[in-house]
Amino acid sequence: MAEHPAYPVGLRLTGRRVVVLGGGQVAQRRLPALIAAGADILLVSPEATPSVEAMAEAGEITWERRPYADGDLADAWYALIATSDPEANTQASAEAEAHRVWCVRSDNADAATAWTPATGYSEGVTVAVLTSRAKGRDPRHTAAIRDAVVEGLRDGTLVAPHHRTRTPGVALVGGGPGDPDLITVRGRRLLAEADVVIADRLGPRDLLAELPPHVEVIDAAKIPYGRFMAQEAINNALIEHAKQGKSVVRLKGGDPYVFGRGMEELQALAEAGIPCTVVPGISSSISVPGAAGIPVTHRGVAHEFTVVSGHVAPDDERSLVDWASLAGLTGTLVILMGVDKIGRIAETLVAHGKPADTPVALVQEGTTAAQRRVDATLATVAETVRTQDVKPPAVIVIGEVVTVGGQAPAPARPQPPE
Repeated sequence: MAEHPAYPVGLRLTGRRVVVLGGGQVAQRRLPALIAAGADILLVSPEATPSVEAMAEAGEITWERRPYADGDLADAWYALIATSDPEANTQASAEAEAHRVWCVRSDNADAATAWTPATGYSEGVTVAVLTSRAKGRDPRHTAAIRDAVVEGLRDGTLVAPHHRTRTPGVALVGGGPGDPDLITVRGRRLLAEADVVIADRLGPRDLLAELPPHVEVIDAAKIPYGRFMAQEAINNALIEHAKQGKSVVRLKGGDPYVFGRGMEELQALAEAGIPCTVVPGISSSISVPGAAGIPVTHRGVAHEFTVVSGHVAPDDERSLVDWASLAGLTGTLVILMGVDKIGRIAETLVAHGKPADTPVALVQEGTTAAQRRVDATLATVAETVRTQDVKPPAVIVIGEVVTVGGQAPAPARPQPPE
């Protein structure tokens, strides 16, 4: 008979019976999507992998611990046959045909009535790639196409225009510690779709060069403040552009809520009736030490780590940090925005009992091509910062974890052409 291409379709399985035969690796890979689709899943298998068993224990699927038996597919809308018994697979496939149940077979795709496409997801869009004919099926090639499309949608290199009006609003996007590769895929996609980007100087600047020419990029440090405080001026800029019907991204370094004043911006937008979404980012408090070879926790060395803002000195009446209590902790202390105050911070910690020989590492421009690490102790860190000319932005790590891995080389990143 002439071979016809497969007909692609999306199954709406919410509340409908799906039978899965076999609890091995195939079921482990396929079950999460069936669960996400809201299917009423019956698993029939004498055994299951630990992950599949955990799904049953969580009540996400119903598991009958036995081999396949005739009649198991009678009430099913869809079946996945993936046992290690070829005879059972053949019998189940025949039952599916008799009951007109669409059936996928892991052992023999040609004998199945349905095929599972290579699928991926990107912000409400399902990408499904299917080889149209049985002859010459190449699952790896199909998966590679799927991956290329999904990656392009996620990182913004593949942009499909919206043909329906988008809801204007603001996205507070955490850009990560500096390396443009360390922004989240959602953050990168929102950047690619933005009309206006209001960026901090500590955000991943390299990403701005990739934006389409029509995108308006505003340096938050250069917004005219007039009679407003800096933060109030930024809030007003976000509100004004959003009210013009534009999609606005507030690109911030690290995470919006880790010393990023993200909540202040969210509250201002909420008061103005502007919809806002928050996209978390990788905080420099853990990523920059990691890039420099320093684990903030390590078995037998540190069971906790504390992240502190050092933008005001310990003796400043505005300080909210209990430095005396921090001095008594045995774990890791990570200080952000503290380069110019580190001398007074070190003196305070030592005065409250922290050993003066406690190791200290300062990681400047972490995760970027300019990254460098300078080591000291609490007793020497103030002089080291002066003699080594350590400048912000730098993350300061205090504790024994500094000596766990030794010095790590700065990340090798290709330089852009001049």
